[in-house]
Amino acid sequence: MGPKNRHAGEFPPGLSRERNLVLIGYRATGKTAVGALLARKLARPFLDLDQVLEEDAGQSITALVEAKGWAEFRQREKELVARYGRARGQVLATGGGVVLDSENVEILRENGVVVWLKADPSTIRKRLSRDQGEVNQRPSLTGSGTLDEVAEVLRTRQSLYAAAAHVVIDTAGQSLSQVVEKVLDAVGKCFGGGGPGT
Repeated sequence: MGPKNRHAGEFPPGLSRERNLVLIGYRATGKTAVGALLARKLARPFLDLDQVLEEDAGQSITALVEAKGWAEFRQREKELVARYGRARGQVLATGGGVVLDSENVEILRENGVVVWLKADPSTIRKRLSRDQGEVNQRPSLTGSGTLDEVAEVLRTRQSLYAAAAHVVIDTAGQSLSQVVEKVLDAVGKCFGGGGPGT
């Protein structure tokens, strides 16, 4: 049987209109694209916190990090999580390192259903290398290069993503629409019995 057809505004069981749907995960796991489509399907506002941060800063994340360092970026990210993570009824795509701060995780879990979009290092490297402009827009996290550092950084974050997530979706080998349906179905199954969001 194929994926169920959903009408705009139709919520899976367990996802109330008040709770946010929050996407976490490493770079190039599809948070922005999946989030935008989820928001359309659920008739909710969509916010990509990295894009909001760039708009607020008036410069790209790469330029901000080069000028002021990662600590400044993380502080700005924390302020955005506090502002938008406490709002209700949105789809939020977060930056890959949002889970490095336990207060961020607490806010996102308290007010939302947190979905970890995961992929293996090889899949992530392939996705990043498809678009050199995309690689150039993403500052290195370790100094060893955006493509070279994937496995190392992912290893250090895996347990943080796992601890933060209510739901885990593997995006490797999946189309955008398949991932979206998996998110909606998993959220419904996970919380259909009266957990978060009901």
